[in-house]
Amino acid sequence: MPTFRGVDYLHIDSLFSEEELLVRQMARQFVDEQVLPLIREAYRDGFFPKSLIPDLGRLGFLGANLEGYGCAGMSNVEYGLIMQELERGDSGLRSFVSVQGALVMYPILTYGSDEQKQRWLPRLQSGSAIGCFGLTEPDFGSNPAGMRTTARPDGGDWILNGEKTWITNGSVADVALVWGRTPDGIRGFLIETGTPGYSTSDIHGKLSMRASVTSSLSLADCRVPDSARLPGAVGLKAALSCLTQARFGIAWGVLGAAMDCYETARQYTLLRKQFDDRPIASHQLVQEKLAWMITEITKAQLLAIHGGRLKDQGKLEPAHVSMMKRNNVAIALEVARLSRDLLGANGIVDEYPIMRHLCNLETVKTYEGTDHIHALVIGERVTGIGAYR
Repeated sequence: MPTFRGVDYLHIDSLFSEEELLVRQMARQFVDEQVLPLIREAYRDGFFPKSLIPDLGRLGFLGANLEGYGCAGMSNVEYGLIMQELERGDSGLRSFVSVQGALVMYPILTYGSDEQKQRWLPRLQSGSAIGCFGLTEPDFGSNPAGMRTTARPDGGDWILNGEKTWITNGSVADVALVWGRTPDGIRGFLIETGTPGYSTSDIHGKLSMRASVTSSLSLADCRVPDSARLPGAVGLKAALSCLTQARFGIAWGVLGAAMDCYETARQYTLLRKQFDDRPIASHQLVQEKLAWMITEITKAQLLAIHGGRLKDQGKLEPAHVSMMKRNNVAIALEVARLSRDLLGANGIVDEYPIMRHLCNLETVKTYEGTDHIHALVIGERVTGIGAYR
């Protein structure tokens, strides 16, 4: 299988260090050699390829930008390049890695006790344990402050009741980070698989993110010790800080899907001949679409790189991440749609990756903050007025 040559119209690679390019090449090779040969079958049959997990850990991709406990300690730009290549393979794969690192390992490292860090982080980094993040509820997605899941103290324990849904990795997770409302505010709890009162069920019938496990979590008088509580996670702000980490990865990841769609369409239009035996790439309408795609991909690359540099300097704000996520997902989705159009009827068959990316990106546009919510975050940043009601 040929190695993906990348998409670089504006000498973007000159902005990366040699080490960053080596990290990208490592992820690119992993996707080309191990992901692409099996992802079409996984998506078609609706299963997550768990056989990839040990190598994700071995290569340092799980919690790649975290320090200690076996984590690779990469820069945020290097982490972003990994997300880009993984989503070039499939959004479901990038989502698995994002959840593991940004939504489970990051909060344990940031808000957890020493015992929690020592117990879980090495296992999560290696992939010998899988985690999930339980925030969204059946009636509360964009408004997590309205959550109904409760956690009440009982002696030295906590008793949790509630429902969570649209949870990536839910039924395959060894530990769930579940957020619930306590008398002192919203807090996070680590709930292990097998805990009485805790159960999961998978969501079926998905026409998107089919190579990903998506579940609902149920808590019915689920009793956990106080040692399961993340001691530093106090208030909804802690949960939202985890989402900021995940959104950063998404902003990079969707570039990989966009690049794959664009390059597939570009090559197809050069080979496909119509009207006087000329490649359809010679027609003005086709070139206009390709020009739009490469321009928007290039602008999104620059946004991602600058955001990554700011994050490494400790200057990236949640509202900045909202712009990155909102813009890059939107252009990736439009690139996928235009690419599908250029392939005509061939664009809908899974011999080509475009329809798979297109369906996945419809989900990515919605999760980790919808396009509308991120528009309001940006709007509040530039006006000082919240408009969420």
